[in-house]
Amino acid sequence: MYRPLHDGWTLRADGDPTATPATVPGSVHTDLLAAGLIDDPCRDGNETRLGWIGRTDWVYESAFDWHDDGHERTDLVCEGLDTVAVVRVNGHEVGATANMHRTYRFPVRDLLREGRNTLRVSFRAPYAYAEEQRERHGARPGAYDEPYPFIRKMACNFGWDWGPTLVTSGIWRPIGLHSWSGARLAEVRPLVRGDGVDVHVRVERAGDAPVTVTADVAGTRAEAKLAQGETRAVLRLDVPGAELWWPRGHGAQPLYPLTVRAGSDQWRREIGFRTVELDQDAFRLVVNGRPVFVRGFNWIPDDCFPARVTPQRLAERFTQAAETGANALRVWGGGVYESDAFYALADRMGLMVWQDFPFACSAYPEEEPFRSEVEAEARDNVTRLAGHPSLVLWCGNNENIEGHQHWDWRAPLGELSWGAGFYYDLLPRVVGELDPTRPYWSGSPYSGAPERDVRDPSTGTVHLWDVWNREDYTRYADHRPRFVAEFGFQGPPAYATLRAASSDEPLTPQSSPQKAVDGQAKLLRGLGDHLPAPETFDDWHYYTQLNQARAMAFGVERFRALMPYCMGTVVWQLNDCWPVTSWSAVDGAGRRKPLWYALRRAFADRLITRLDGEIVLVNDTDEEWAGALAVAALDLSGRARAQRSQDVAVPARATLRITPPDVRDAEVLTAELGGKRALFVLAEDTAVAYPPAAFTAGVERADGGLAVTVTATTVLRELALFPDRLDPAASVDDQLVTLLPGESVTFHVATERDLDPAALTAYPVLRCVNEPRT
Repeated sequence: MYRPLHDGWTLRADGDPTATPATVPGSVHTDLLAAGLIDDPCRDGNETRLGWIGRTDWVYESAFDWHDDGHERTDLVCEGLDTVAVVRVNGHEVGATANMHRTYRFPVRDLLREGRNTLRVSFRAPYAYAEEQRERHGARPGAYDEPYPFIRKMACNFGWDWGPTLVTSGIWRPIGLHSWSGARLAEVRPLVRGDGVDVHVRVERAGDAPVTVTADVAGTRAEAKLAQGETRAVLRLDVPGAELWWPRGHGAQPLYPLTVRAGSDQWRREIGFRTVELDQDAFRLVVNGRPVFVRGFNWIPDDCFPARVTPQRLAERFTQAAETGANALRVWGGGVYESDAFYALADRMGLMVWQDFPFACSAYPEEEPFRSEVEAEARDNVTRLAGHPSLVLWCGNNENIEGHQHWDWRAPLGELSWGAGFYYDLLPRVVGELDPTRPYWSGSPYSGAPERDVRDPSTGTVHLWDVWNREDYTRYADHRPRFVAEFGFQGPPAYATLRAASSDEPLTPQSSPQKAVDGQAKLLRGLGDHLPAPETFDDWHYYTQLNQARAMAFGVERFRALMPYCMGTVVWQLNDCWPVTSWSAVDGAGRRKPLWYALRRAFADRLITRLDGEIVLVNDTDEEWAGALAVAALDLSGRARAQRSQDVAVPARATLRITPPDVRDAEVLTAELGGKRALFVLAEDTAVAYPPAAFTAGVERADGGLAVTVTATTVLRELALFPDRLDPAASVDDQLVTLLPGESVTFHVATERDLDPAALTAYPVLRCVNEPRT
């Protein structure tokens, strides 16, 4: 019997008698915000004024009624305490914690009393603990001058190049009492095969009586009897007729309820039958014997305060990923092991999950207490997540091996540990013991062996950050990687997101938080010769969003055209945790940036792109793509300078290269096959003599909003509609559409308001590159 203890909590600074109501699960920041004691940490630079919260000890207290329920045991189960805490029941210390990533269980039956009981969780200031450990073990080099490697806590709490420095404390996951008798299922670890599952079970007993353990799935049942003193069993269930679980775009995602019982205790979860292997040198994921090209996003915590992330919010974010054509999410190593709801949703939607262990961008100490904490959290979470078919890879860390090889760490480290023992020994050993059904990869980027250069693109994974940091995005064309696990280009959030987060009048580029070093200058430098220099905030907002979209579409299409040599492109990043200028496709308020629409085209199952002067047809489906390919070289009026039609057949899961017609006298190249058209402008926009944009536009009511139809009189380059400027709740179904003279497009705007048609079809709501400049 489980009883949540989420009501009646108060929060106070240790030593301060004044308490405020607290929400559990939650955090100090959100409680102080709800009480009106601090300003919104995500607005107007308030984060810099709230650093004291992470340097303060905090106390959560609650009282609850309890009456003897007849069970032999009662445990206090803490699914997430952030982070260094002492837990007391009725004034008695029952345990101490030092790891945000673990679940703790404390026996409290003998401390409970009839009637009123008290529960106190005292949190030590994260900074104080981490800095104390840093002093004890010696400072380590890293990307940021923050002590996050010295506390087992979400690293990005301490600030990142896209995230605020908001160092949290609190009861961030459920807490409650579990009463039981006889035996309980202390651990259930289903290791799935393509034709069955081996269920590893560990029981805890309140007495010595024999225990019968059963497991049922898909009409198959297995049973084991545990005699006195026995605590473990493996139940093998063969299901040869099971339907296989497939990644999105490769088949269906059938799930089967697995039920395990020990005495009166029961565990239940849906599992999927599938196999996953990793071709390590090529870094090619193979699911059910089939190589899968990974089209994915990196995932960061979706909120600065993870307790605010609901299953509904996850569903919205996952849908946004899936609707681009993505089939994978990489849970990045500076965050957390995500909630059960996260992985269950990925199971249902067919989104493969690459799970980093929580180590990122720093050298980490391997001494105690960290070694024991890391092993405990790894065992906890590998066991918790083992049954999810969506989880296809365990990865030891993010960029720490690269840091040791390339970021000048070795001299300041000297003989200090830096994490190698975790990535090459402890973590693969835990995964090998508890979850041998999945591959383990030591880190990313990584080339498959400690002695290999992690930046070698011919094997393993690479992170490409020469673009954005130094190079123009056309530099992607010079890369020939096996698998790109990170690459990105910045753009600001949606206008409505920025407007809600800033009190600036008027808005300026500096109104949007920018955490990347030299980020604003890189945004402008990145425009290069691609787009005009912005003269106003509105131009800055449109051009930098457009440039982000073009840069990432260029990279994704390049890497997909290299299939099957390259078998993965994972964009940095899907989401944001606050309203910031960043690399995300979906901003901190959940609004889709132009990048999202560009990636929907670049991630399409079937893609027409260009590579090294050739047209490339990419067919990532199980069916041949055949028909007449029409290619035309045009001028800006749409007149053909050269054209050709030829029959083509692109095999399933393959690419085909085509030499285009002569384009010397042309300004535009189009290629069309089976109703899919790609249009390429053959010079940079700043070098093209576009006519001033001319068009007609009409607005009509439509289901759920408005239909905006634009008909081009001249070429319209990268036509975009931004209805959130008129209604913050409004969204549009498409963006960045190039029209030739005489062509039309209809944008569908979802809105509950009557928007002014004149405003909806004029600057700065309706934009294109060649609009008249005043």
